[in-house]
Amino acid sequence: MASALALPAVAADHGKLDAELDRLMAVGKIPGVAVAVIEDGRVAHVVARGARNAKGDPLTSDTIMYAASLTKTAFAYYLMMLVDEEKIDLDTPISAYLQRPLPDYPQYADLANDPRWKAITPRILMTHSAGFPNFRWLNPDEKLDIKFDPGTRYAYAGEGINLMQFVLEQGLGLKVGEEMNRRLFQPLGMTRSSMTWRGDFAGNLADGRKDDGTWEAHDDRSSVKAAGSLDTTIADMGKLAAAIASGWGLSPKARADFAKASLPITSKQQFPTLSLDDNPDNARIRLAAGIGVVTFDGPAGHALFKGGHNDITDNMLVCVEKGRRCVVALSNSGVGQRIFPPLVKAALGETGMPWPWEYSRLLPVEAP
Repeated sequence: MASALALPAVAADHGKLDAELDRLMAVGKIPGVAVAVIEDGRVAHVVARGARNAKGDPLTSDTIMYAASLTKTAFAYYLMMLVDEEKIDLDTPISAYLQRPLPDYPQYADLANDPRWKAITPRILMTHSAGFPNFRWLNPDEKLDIKFDPGTRYAYAGEGINLMQFVLEQGLGLKVGEEMNRRLFQPLGMTRSSMTWRGDFAGNLADGRKDDGTWEAHDDRSSVKAAGSLDTTIADMGKLAAAIASGWGLSPKARADFAKASLPITSKQQFPTLSLDDNPDNARIRLAAGIGVVTFDGPAGHALFKGGHNDITDNMLVCVEKGRRCVVALSNSGVGQRIFPPLVKAALGETGMPWPWEYSRLLPVEAP
């Protein structure tokens, strides 16, 4: 098991990447972007450009930004530590860890008349195949239900990730936010990362800009949500990406299980999450769900990725297993995707990243 001390910065000339970032931000009209590049499992380059708020204060490598759904990947990596310690088995039904049947808990009473919940395992939750809607409030009645037999199909669901958190907290008695800080953030030196808001973040904080140009204040999240409550910086996310690339903190077996193709993805696009439209071409790149990430095979070999998005945030993590290489991009814009395909290519070369699947449609890069 590697030590956090095995992740020093690597001196490298990434001037061309920085110049391309400047160009892309101008043509894409993105206010602020921060990027970390990982080479051979170590942080090789960190850069932050643009403005963090409407006043034009500069975005820096220590600016607090919202990780959005990159939180899911951080949580998944922590979960694999528990798998390594045999506290959780990915393929054991979650009922084995709970003190009483899942529908007996008020948060999950909606499932009382659907026994299919008994088939749900941690792997099913972490591969987005429990059959849940993304969030229950998207249903007309705002109740949680199971749309298809668990384990049979990928359908992105924050509900599933939050249920995995619930199992750890109710079944194992763990406080996930505190445990992620103790097991992941602090050992890696991610001192400006937290699953809930901290007062010391306020001095250097990124607000976000919507597609219509209006700014919205950063949301100070007060409760831990494994599906998306992480506040972090690009400097810290670079350290996490280096850990993922190098396998820090995990046995080789656990790291392999994290990144392997656990469930083939047949859907034409990730969103809308419950669409039944399929794309047979997915099989050509072996598009699949890993544990809290999506995997595929491209020109550079086996790779994994995870995005994170809301109206004022667009983030992306892409890692290529060969050479233990990654790029992380955090933006304070809801349309950061305009520049991510060429940005990732500039950092990693041609990966074969399935952009149309990730975003459903790629937004055009606008003229400056």
